[in-house]
This record gives sequence, structure tokens and C-alpha cells, in this order.
Amino acid sequence: METINPIEQQAVRALSALAQVQRLRAFRALVVAGPEGLTPGAMAAQLEIAPSALSFHLKELAHADLVSVEPQGRHLIYRAQFQRMNGLLAYLTEHCCAGQPCEAVPAPSCRDC
Repeated sequence: METINPIEQQAVRALSALAQVQRLRAFRALVVAGPEGLTPGAMAAQLEIAPSALSFHLKELAHADLVSVEPQGRHLIYRAQFQRMNGLLAYLTEHCCAGQPCEAVPAPSCRDC
């Protein structure tokens, strides 16, 4: 039986959570919002998704440790877990191009988003 190491398990869980359009859009909205995060109401309006559906998707993202949630008064604030996101990207690109310079096109900076 093949064993999966914990890092691979985390990567699979994160990628599985992102492999759905509404969750991917919600995660990207939180990335764009930055450390301030968003309330579910603001996110639902921005993404034009029913709050009950968004709640389900946010729960899946939180289960994958891609987002955190913090109560603030009567509101919940969701934030992207940037360290986890960067860790996933680092895992996916580790040993990229067999140690040779990559020909990949640089990603636009956040200023260009």
C-alpha cells in the first residue's frame, strides 16, 4: 500500500477544495481583499452567490486550511491563509524544471490584478 506523506495530503486537500468554481472564486476574492478579509455578506454580494451556498464553500476552504475565520462582534471575517497558499505554490514548483531556469512567463503582480 502506497503511503502519502502529510505534505502531499495537505496539497491534495487544498487542491480538491479549489477544484470547484464557486470555491475558487471565493478564495480569489479573499486573496484580493488581503489581510482585512471579507464578511460572508460582502462576499456573497460580490460573487452573486446565495449566502447558504457560500457558507458551504467557505466551510470547505476552511477545512482545507486555505481560509481562516474570526468573529468580530456580530460578524465573521474570512481571510485567505497566505502562508498556506504560498506553501502550496512552493510545493507545486519545488525542483521546477530540474533545477534549470524556467521559461515560464512571470505572473502579474497584485498591482496589475
